[in-house]
Amino acid sequence: MFLRKIILLLSIILIHLSFAQKRKKVDTVYVYEKVIVYDTVYLEKPIKLSLKDIIISQPKINEIEIKNKSLLSEPVKEITKRRIFEYGIEAGIGLKNSSWAKDIANKSQLGENLGIWISKSIIKPQLSLMFSANIYRWNSTFDLDANKEETYLDGFYFSKDAQPLLFQRFNNKHFEYVLQLKLYYEWKNIRPFAGILANHTTYKMQFLVPENNVLNKLGDFKSTQTNIGFSVGLQYRISKRFLVFAEYQQYEIKNISLKNNDFDFEIFKTNNTFAERKINVGISYIISKL
Repeated sequence: MFLRKIILLLSIILIHLSFAQKRKKVDTVYVYEKVIVYDTVYLEKPIKLSLKDIIISQPKINEIEIKNKSLLSEPVKEITKRRIFEYGIEAGIGLKNSSWAKDIANKSQLGENLGIWISKSIIKPQLSLMFSANIYRWNSTFDLDANKEETYLDGFYFSKDAQPLLFQRFNNKHFEYVLQLKLYYEWKNIRPFAGILANHTTYKMQFLVPENNVLNKLGDFKSTQTNIGFSVGLQYRISKRFLVFAEYQQYEIKNISLKNNDFDFEIFKTNNTFAERKINVGISYIISKL
């Protein structure tokens, strides 16, 4: 009897423990989500097109005026710094009138000239300074030859030490060398200028001079002068490289004297002063800019 009670008590305890464990147990629920991703695949396939009726317009570039010129100031300054020098050549023809020869032949001399020049801008773009070097060849307007005809200068002359000289021949054909500094002012295509110049000329006369007290030798008597003068003129730009010009030059020849190393002789009066005037026209070509 006692044994049955014990078995029953143990059974009740076991059943109670079993229900207690079931109440404390936590169930885990797993939720699964199925995600389906759809993807679209595009296939590119070349298609042949006929361009007969298709007209493609050319792209147009419109010019836009830049009002804020300060944005361009620095590049422009760089360009002007690189191109402050110009150099070129020029050629022309001219007429020269010398007052010292008006009693012999009152004619203007015709001549040609070639020159080179270099120019520098001093105030861009209006003012520029030019230095030029020219050579002129002047043709003779009279030929005096005492052996062929009577001339204005025929006769005997005497040197300062009383040696006789007999005039033979003279003409005014000669070369002239000119260095010139000009100041230009440019307005549109017109460039008026003014300048100073130095010219170098040589005239030559021939006399029969004594040798062993006999007049049988030709002697050359030369007048070599370097003179200062001025010039004014006008250039006109006909293209980017070419300019045409017209120029007037004038200078004075002071104290003309004919020199020969063996004879002290003056055919002209002392303290004489003569003027020479020239008109030149020509064309100038700009070779390059620096």
